[in-house]
This record gives sequence, C-alpha cells and structure tokens, in this order.
Amino acid sequence: MKKDQTPPDRRTALRIAAGLGALATAGLLVTEGTGERTAAPRTAAAGAGGAPGRPAAGAAGAAGRRVQASAYRLQPMTSVPRRTRRIRPPVRENPFLSLPARGRTMVLTFDDGPHPDYTPDMLDILRRYDVPAMFFVCGEMVADYPDLLRRMADDGHVIGNHTWSHPLMPSLRPSRIRGEMGRTSDVVEQLVGQAPLWYRAPFGAWNRHSFEIGAELGMEPLAWTVDTLDWTEPGAGTIVSRVLDGAGPGVVVLSHDAGGDRSQSVAALRNYLPKLLEAGYRMTVPQR
Repeated sequence: MKKDQTPPDRRTALRIAAGLGALATAGLLVTEGTGERTAAPRTAAAGAGGAPGRPAAGAAGAAGRRVQASAYRLQPMTSVPRRTRRIRPPVRENPFLSLPARGRTMVLTFDDGPHPDYTPDMLDILRRYDVPAMFFVCGEMVADYPDLLRRMADDGHVIGNHTWSHPLMPSLRPSRIRGEMGRTSDVVEQLVGQAPLWYRAPFGAWNRHSFEIGAELGMEPLAWTVDTLDWTEPGAGTIVSRVLDGAGPGVVVLSHDAGGDRSQSVAALRNYLPKLLEAGYRMTVPQR
C-alpha cells in the first residue's frame, strides 16, 4: 500500500459520513429512539443579505467556505408561543358539600350575580371586615356588568362558574352544557386573566355530563352545607339564624346576590358576618 492511499477502515468511515450528510441534506434523518423523521433546518449565512431559507447570491461559488451548520442549535427558540394548559381534575360523581376543616374556618358563597343593586353592597361589607368569599357568577350577568367582576377579583374573592343563563343542566344536551359552562369560563378569563377553578350547578342539579365537562374545563364542583334559602325572601332575621345555627368548621354557606330582590341577603350579611368573626370563625376560600 502506498503511503498516500487512505487505509480501508478510514475510507469506510468517510463513506458513512458522506452518506449521513446526504441524508441530512434530504431531511430524512431519523430521531434517535422515536422513529420520527426530522427535517433538516434551513439556514442562511450570517450577513449574506439573503432571505431566510433561501441561498444568498454567490452561494454556488462559496463551496470552499466552511459554514457552521449547527450554529442554530445555540439560539433560543424565541419564536415559539408559550401555551398554558388547564389542569384537569378528576371527574367526580358528587360535588363537595364542605371543605376540610382547618380550625374554625367557614366559606361564604353567593350565586347568580353580579347585580348592580346588591353585589356592590356585599362587596363593601366583605371589604369592611377584610374577609374573602366566593361568587358563582352567571356569564350573561358578567357580560352586562364586567366592572363588578373585576372588582371581585381585585378584592381577592374567588370567582366560580354558575353557567351562562342558569339553566337546569340535566335537561340539556352535553353540547349545550359545554356551551353554558365554557362560554362563562371564557368571559371570566378574558376579564380577569384566569378562568374559574370551581363551578356550581344551577338549582343544585348535577348530572354525569356536568361533572365530566366541568373537569374538562379544569373545574371542581362545589355545592354547600348551609342553604340560607334567601331566595324565598324569608326575612333578614331568618337568614341570620340559619347561618349562625349552621355555623361550623368547614361549612359552606349558600346565599345570593342576584336573581331577585336580595336586599334581605345584604342586611343579613351585615348582621351575621361580625357575629361569626366574634365567635372565632375565620372566613376563607378554597385553594387549588
């Protein structure tokens, strides 16, 4: 063998390298461990002035110029939009009726709003005593009074999904249930930057489809422990008695800030909230 001849092993290695280079050029390299074909990226020489993905003028005559084809690997992928996905909770068969008791804690919840005649007064009372609450809102009310929703969020209250138009969900097709719940989650997210993590079925009428669709939308179902029945307008004194009699660790209280004359509900909140605090209860909201 002459000294200027390439040894057989080295010639074999060069042939393999050339073959791999041709495959890369053709965009047919197989990603290791995946079996997927990876297209070779198009790059333009820096400072060449050519359009991205298109060879610059004179490229044919630059065959002898060495280009670092792997330079793109060192550049951050700034053009890829960042996406967030809602975490899906498990599909439940029943809603939560209360929350885990952490000391003498209770949860105040209000349905059907926001309403311009009653919600602001309730927000004022809650702010006065510096306590958070949950507001299960109807999308059609949010669309009419978006500023009240923003105020709820600004004051630190949890916003829940109470469907768009307060229908009886077991009477609806799954597509309608998804529309009622999904549309409300969308409008809340548009206004305050976060979709609801909790939902409540109108009339407390849950069914399998509502549990499944709620989970798909990233929400947990929350019912209540104490129903004030304030929608029957029994009088502020009766509402107060029902709340105080049913008070206890982990209790979830249901009241309303819309759906009718809720002046009694406002007066009752003004009465029972300081009494609950004086009794050592702490108002809280669930965390997820």
